[in-house]
Amino acid sequence: MRRARLITHRFWLIALLSLATGCGWRSPEVAPLTIQVYQDWQLSYGDEIGGYQVQGGLGDIALDLRGDRIHMPFNGEVFPAESPASGCVYVSSAEVPAYLFRICGLSRPRLGPLTAGQNLGRGQLLVFSTLRKQPDGTWALVEPAPDLIESWVRSPAP
Repeated sequence: MRRARLITHRFWLIALLSLATGCGWRSPEVAPLTIQVYQDWQLSYGDEIGGYQVQGGLGDIALDLRGDRIHMPFNGEVFPAESPASGCVYVSSAEVPAYLFRICGLSRPRLGPLTAGQNLGRGQLLVFSTLRKQPDGTWALVEPAPDLIESWVRSPAP
C-alpha cells in the first residue's frame, strides 16, 4: 500500500513538472527554414557584440510589446530560423506568396501551420522584418507598411 502510494506520488510529481516546464504543449517538430538574403550585412539579429546580443538591424522594425501577444493575420506556416541562437521564426503564407516574415523576440512561439487569428506567441521586444522574393530566388528586406505590422499585433475579431 505504501509503495503504491509512493509510485502514485512520483507519477503526479513528474506529470506536474512536465506541465510546468511546457513539455505537455510542445509545437510539432518543424524543420528550420534557411533563406538566402539578397543584402549582405555584417551584423544581424542574434549576433553578439561585446557579450551583448544584437536586437535589430537594417530592415528591422522593433516594437515594445510589453509581454503582449501577436496573432497570425492570415493562414500560414511558422518555421524556426536557421540559427537557433537568433530566437527568430519565419512565417510564410500562400495568401502573400512573394513575401516572408521574420519575427524575433517571441518566447515559445508556436510552430507549424496556423490559421488567421491564432496566437503566434508573446514577447517583450518584437523585431519584425518583411522579405520579398527576388527573381533570382534570394530574399530582400523591404520596409513593411504600418497597417501590415498592425495586423500582427491587433487582437483578432471575436
